Amino acid sequence: MTRKRTIGRFRRSKQGGWEGEINTLSIQRAIRLVPNDNRVSDNAPAFRVMLGWQHIGDAWERLSRTEPPREYWRVRIDDPFCPLSAMLFPDAEGMTAQLVLQV
Repeated sequence: MTRKRTIGRFRRSKQGGWEGEINTLSIQRAIRLVPNDNRVSDNAPAFRVMLGWQHIGDAWERLSRTEPPREYWRVRIDDPFCPLSAMLFPDAEGMTAQLVLQV
């Protein structure tokens, strides 16, 4: 059985990405997912995870296996103390999303 924990809440930004806050035991920060305009291949990340002006991770587009398939993003944050692997799930309207820790 896998447990899912919501560690962040996000809203759409005016620039086409996402902005919100991560809350874990070691991280409590506002971050942004900024569209990656320099994608050189389909495997390149769709978003860059930013803390201020610092690049701290990436996010890749995925489709769920449910019917109908839903779009979400697999997020990797390179924290030297606690690297995070999570998934960002937008709501039905696509205006807010939850960041769920992958356990």
